[in-house]
Amino acid sequence: MSTIEARLAELGVTLPDAPAPAANYVPFVVVGNLVHISGQISQTAAGLTKGKLGADMTVEAGAEAAKSCAISLLAQLKKACDGDLSRLVRAVKLVGFVNSTADFTDQPKVINGASDFLVAALGDAGRHARSAVSAASLPLGVAVEIEGIFEIR
Repeated sequence: MSTIEARLAELGVTLPDAPAPAANYVPFVVVGNLVHISGQISQTAAGLTKGKLGADMTVEAGAEAAKSCAISLLAQLKKACDGDLSRLVRAVKLVGFVNSTADFTDQPKVINGASDFLVAALGDAGRHARSAVSAASLPLGVAVEIEGIFEIR
């Protein structure tokens, strides 16, 4: 078990199998020492986390949805690293999309759910550059979608 997986276990998180793509794309592309991971939608073992921030979902619930996206990002990363998360050097960048009303302005607080989780799980290697933007709608009605770039060895 890698140090990262031990830390995840301490946090009570077990990585799921990497989700399969829902359309005509690949879940990740490795270019040199960078892994570009396609957008991961908010979902747990119980199913999709749907909602619209500013209408029927709280910021706290949105942050939990973002955390679930970060867990899926790590699952994809593990697959990209042939099961060896010890190859991770650092998280480089996240781009977070929040399904929200036109007047909702707390997108950064929602995406903090992913950012805070990555720092908790990866330590300083989890610190990253980031964008957090609003979307009028997201696939399947989910609350959050996040894509990521990670450096590996």
